[in-house]
Amino acid sequence: MTVTPGAAGRQSARPAETRAGNPGGYIPSAVLDVELSDAVPAIPATGPDGIRRDRAWLLVRVYDEPVGTVTVPVGRDGCPAESVAAAIDTELGAVVRERAAAGGVRLTGRLPTTGFLPTSLPPHRRERLAALRAAPPISVVISTRDRPETLARCVTAVLAQRYPRVQVIIVDNAPSNDRTRQWAQQVNDRSVDYVVQPRPGLSWARNAGITQARGEIVAFIDDDEVPDPHWLAEIARAFTTHPEADAVSGVIVPAELETPAQDLFEQYGGHSKGRGFTAAVFSPATAREQHPMYPLPPFGAGGNMAFRRTVFTRDGSFDVALGAGTDAQGAEDTEMLTRLLLRGGTVVYQPSALVWHYHRATWQGLVDAMRGYGIGLTAYYTSLVLRDPRRLVPLARLAPAAVRDMFTTGGQGAGHAGQGFPPSLLAAKRRGMLAGPYRYVRARARARRLARLI
Repeated sequence: MTVTPGAAGRQSARPAETRAGNPGGYIPSAVLDVELSDAVPAIPATGPDGIRRDRAWLLVRVYDEPVGTVTVPVGRDGCPAESVAAAIDTELGAVVRERAAAGGVRLTGRLPTTGFLPTSLPPHRRERLAALRAAPPISVVISTRDRPETLARCVTAVLAQRYPRVQVIIVDNAPSNDRTRQWAQQVNDRSVDYVVQPRPGLSWARNAGITQARGEIVAFIDDDEVPDPHWLAEIARAFTTHPEADAVSGVIVPAELETPAQDLFEQYGGHSKGRGFTAAVFSPATAREQHPMYPLPPFGAGGNMAFRRTVFTRDGSFDVALGAGTDAQGAEDTEMLTRLLLRGGTVVYQPSALVWHYHRATWQGLVDAMRGYGIGLTAYYTSLVLRDPRRLVPLARLAPAAVRDMFTTGGQGAGHAGQGFPPSLLAAKRRGMLAGPYRYVRARARARRLARLI
């Protein structure tokens, strides 16, 4: 089992002095990408930077396919290989054995520390090869604003994808300077297009990217993320194996957990919100088990989603009154996916289509994010009702469960926070929820003005 510090191309976004300045001179968790088919190594107490790790957060794979996450204590003496294997076995033993058997290997007894190579081609690799043979062209839209350094990291990883037919669209959203334009002009790759969207707001930017897209599939990733090398191949695999799919979403995992704020955000559920690593299909046939409007969103997040381009022609594009950069602050992704499902569409959750996200590093950034999620949540419901007032009836039926969950630790409304999660952060989200409806109405009025002025 090989343990590497995350996906290729990831690096710390925190200055060394910030990491070293954490209480006790350590970072909360080392983020490691673990491949079980290789030998299990020990995890040292300190990283390459000499800073102590309190824990290790492991993304566990079998034959390159992610199957789950495990957190192990590291402590001052590190964590021996046997303890790493035992922790993985306890948490993920059943699924590991199932995936090993799919590759022709029968595991008995304890999880071996020597690794296990497949003796036959695992099913997910066969399906991936079929998708690569078909290789539907994919346009990747990356919206950005005044962050050329993080954009460069993201674009570099997208261009390194193990996928043959890719168009990269950089949308410079209401830039305050020309640094992003200058960087984009230096990219020597004909597959990269650069466009400016002067209207501020993530939905405006994403819609501008859609108009430039040439691929059958339009994928979205944020500039503070790095995709796994197989990200696009796995998106294509989902569309190939589910020809009825209108959209595909994947899992978003932390690129680093080097500050207490990043660690707390992941405790809350991060961007995955407990979706796990089991593939799922959401459609009208599953509406009884999972209503499109609540609990939400079990079917994806905007930093890792893809649509057939025909969806935007049929169902319209993103609501420009929602999303980062507007008074509503978020939820444009949830609204788009919900609208698709309510109109009878199909969304496939494909956790093997994986990206790494750099969470906000400071306490104030985390507070702002939590409040923004609260604003976006109720702004999203307001948008549904204003678009179609008939949605009030099913929302009224769902409301008691939503209120109950909101004030229950670990409930959907509270994310997946544990007992130790700071109440002040949940309070910040609830304050945001109270402001959401008004914020959406204000954002909607502003969007109308922007549409006329530019």
